[in-house]
Amino acid sequence: MGTSLRISEGYADYIPDIPANGYYAVHISYPRRSDNSAGVRYRVNHAGGSTDFIVDQSLGGGTWLYLGTFLFNSGKSVAAGSVTVSGDGTGFTSLDAVRFGGGMGNVARRPSSSVIPNQWSLNAGEAGAAQAASSDSIIYRWKVSGKPRFLEGARYWLQYAGMPDTLVYSLNREKNDYNDDYMSRAEWVNYLTGTAGKSGTEGLGLPVDLSLAFHTDAGITPDDSIIGTLGIYSTAAGEGKFPDGVSRLASRDLTDIVQTQIVDDISVLFNPDWTRRGLWDRSYYEARKPNVPAMLLELLSHQNLADQRYGLDPRFRFHVSRAVYKGILRYLAFNSGREYIVQPLPVSHMAITRTGDKTVRLSWSPVPDPVEPTAVPSSYRVYTRAGDGGFDNGREVTESYTEIELPEYSKIYSFRVTAVNDGGESFPSEILAAGLLPESKGTVLVVNGFDRVAGPAWFDRGGMAGVEWWNDRGVAYNFSLETTGDQYDFHRTSPWTDDDNAGWGASYTNTAGMIVTGNTFDYPVIHGRSIMAAGRSFISVSDEVFGSEEFDILPYCAADLIFGEEKTTFSAYDSIGPDFQIYTPAFLNSLERLAAASVPVFMSGSYTGTDLTMAGDTALVSRAGALLHFKPRSGHAVRSGTLYSTDIALPAFNGSYTFNTGESGAVYGAEAPDAIEPSGKGSYTAFRYLENNTSAAVMHRGKVKTVVLGFPFETILRDNERDDLMRQILDFLQSE
Repeated sequence: MGTSLRISEGYADYIPDIPANGYYAVHISYPRRSDNSAGVRYRVNHAGGSTDFIVDQSLGGGTWLYLGTFLFNSGKSVAAGSVTVSGDGTGFTSLDAVRFGGGMGNVARRPSSSVIPNQWSLNAGEAGAAQAASSDSIIYRWKVSGKPRFLEGARYWLQYAGMPDTLVYSLNREKNDYNDDYMSRAEWVNYLTGTAGKSGTEGLGLPVDLSLAFHTDAGITPDDSIIGTLGIYSTAAGEGKFPDGVSRLASRDLTDIVQTQIVDDISVLFNPDWTRRGLWDRSYYEARKPNVPAMLLELLSHQNLADQRYGLDPRFRFHVSRAVYKGILRYLAFNSGREYIVQPLPVSHMAITRTGDKTVRLSWSPVPDPVEPTAVPSSYRVYTRAGDGGFDNGREVTESYTEIELPEYSKIYSFRVTAVNDGGESFPSEILAAGLLPESKGTVLVVNGFDRVAGPAWFDRGGMAGVEWWNDRGVAYNFSLETTGDQYDFHRTSPWTDDDNAGWGASYTNTAGMIVTGNTFDYPVIHGRSIMAAGRSFISVSDEVFGSEEFDILPYCAADLIFGEEKTTFSAYDSIGPDFQIYTPAFLNSLERLAAASVPVFMSGSYTGTDLTMAGDTALVSRAGALLHFKPRSGHAVRSGTLYSTDIALPAFNGSYTFNTGESGAVYGAEAPDAIEPSGKGSYTAFRYLENNTSAAVMHRGKVKTVVLGFPFETILRDNERDDLMRQILDFLQSE
């Protein structure tokens, strides 16, 4: 990625040449000077507008400072793809660098040597960088990892971030990278604070309140029971005091509060028998060396199957991370003698309803936190995205609704909402969208029913156990970075001998560093583009609102029901109450209301048939079949995603289409599409899968028409194919 620097009087522009559309983290760096300004403005110009930050350059010079992650379009653009730096006139405004994206590892190491007498060699060009040093008998080949920088250890990250060599790679005289890695983390804390450490330098003098090291390597239990959570602190160094005179027992307070919060929250939300392993006062490096209160958290064991059934569940990761945040917040509030307020949970029950020519009403509901009474919103922020741009900086509203006039016809506007209080801002809601045409063939109701996030399927039988990835890979929240590859050793008795022969649980590494797309909660806009291309307006609502008896289904020419990879999911912690069920009583009641109002239905998803069979209720299958006119045939119908229209579907449907069953990067893969069969008079197979000719979609030509796909519409890879299929579906649904 090339970058231009344009300097004018009073400001400077950093203008990158963005290689591809996408979200990029923005980091800044500036030189250390005692007379730097405390009020330097950094303006990030991105696809959603401009976002300003005021940076105190008198602190933190010589390393990277993260501003945020923003959507940028490819190419160069001062207006929508740059960072502008300007001073306030009170001191020096220093310029060094701006980084767009995380980048690839670029620190070269010498992994091995070769004895080649009387010969010099330069292994240049390998993975973009290489160096060589030699004697008459030894050739040293320097290499970079070829991996994204976030996958590399602290030792390499800190070297790139400008830390001194005494902190980064002299801790063990360049002989042991493993020890350098965990030791450098604690030394980094001391360098940030400017207190004495192995760096032997002044440090940055930053106000650091505490340090937390996050570990998950706690071993395996013989009976595969949960290992649970351990907290480690140390009072050993400095005669029991930190350099500022505070007792090192403050680390015990921090550890106790955070561990208690984690165990209490997990016990309520996930498993009442979650193990609290205790508090250890031990001389572990990351607990002993920081010159601020420090905790080493052993959250769970990634080596133990029972723990990882939680650890790979996005819902568990969210709530346990929230528990860590709450524990830290409580510790800081206790130390400063202040009350605390916890940020709210994301809102739900979102809906867009049309109230005028170009006016819509956006509404939502706050979500109470069952384990935190202070997490109550006092206001909300509504973020808007126009077309294919990025979201703006949002606007504050005090009620749980707002009226919005769409600026233009024929353009899609998307909205997301956060809940706000004095403790902070929640994670964002799902994304709803609306698009209005001045001359429309009707308005389509889009129901965003794909809420599911879940860990992968598991099995444990006959001495074999692990991740049942071929059955269900799970659904990440937005995306995941932690996947290295599929598990291939399932034998519990397989021993670990070394890292190249890891035994039970061993996995491939072909996806290490890959961004695996999960549920982005942003599918109404994909459906909406194709709906508008077919000459219809659309608005969208959540499935919770659609299932409400108060929701008015009358103003719509058709309903588009998005179910993606939604299916009944039994979590690791609750085998009684399943989540993400499609065919709830409320949903079926709404389908009956649509049928009574003669509103035709288009429904798609990987588990449209499977979720009926999972219920084990013949009455439910019969009721759904009478409304949607199909019956389940099989799950995991195909491995490839090509389908073609049948002769009996003519003239309504004609063509072939391809959807994603792997990992395209742009949209999640439908790894387990359903085969579904026609049910009842007037129902026919509209499309078949090319791989094995099983039925991929069912059409019903009755009084109230329906079309049901056994795969998610949004996973069709090409825009023109999505537009063509949506046009055919809507024309069929509205035909006489």
